Amino acid sequence: MATREQIVAAADRLFYHHGYEHTSFADIAGAVGLSRGNFYYHFKSKDAILDAVIEARLDNTRQMLEQWESEAPTPAGRVMRYVEIVLTNRADIQDYGCPVGTLTTELAKLEHAMLGQAGRLFTLFRGWLREQFVLLGQAAQADELAMHVLAFSQGVAVMANAFRDEAFIRREVDRMREWLSTYEK
Repeated sequence: MATREQIVAAADRLFYHHGYEHTSFADIAGAVGLSRGNFYYHFKSKDAILDAVIEARLDNTRQMLEQWESEAPTPAGRVMRYVEIVLTNRADIQDYGCPVGTLTTELAKLEHAMLGQAGRLFTLFRGWLREQFVLLGQAAQADELAMHVLAFSQGVAVMANAFRDEAFIRREVDRMREWLSTYEK
């Protein structure tokens, strides 16, 4: 992995685990094993790193959505792949919350200029989920249903982080499976 990619991966992990505001250049440089001078060669500011982290997350999310489309034969099955993220990533979610939700919440509190950029991650999920509901024959309410699924995942992530209750996560995912089954053709 190239040095720039290592910096972005380390920054992504540290922003998720400690927050953007509480992660310093020195923290990131230390995680990668770079001197500050070498670090500044790749990134001139923390905001430049944040921008690169968001772009990497967007790229990774697009790849994940493409994989789900190739692996799940039905739109409802693809939506379930999204819903099951909270199960798949339950340990991290219980410890740190949702990586997208925690970042956008922190940037909103900071009134950070990159909030809109970070919000593109939710926009990407919203558009993809909306498309799945259109394919399920729900064009008139596709965006409303997409927002319902997004709100579900964020709510479960917040409660899982607050209570560290894996049984709760499993129960809520089962409820969402049951709800989604009513939309299958």
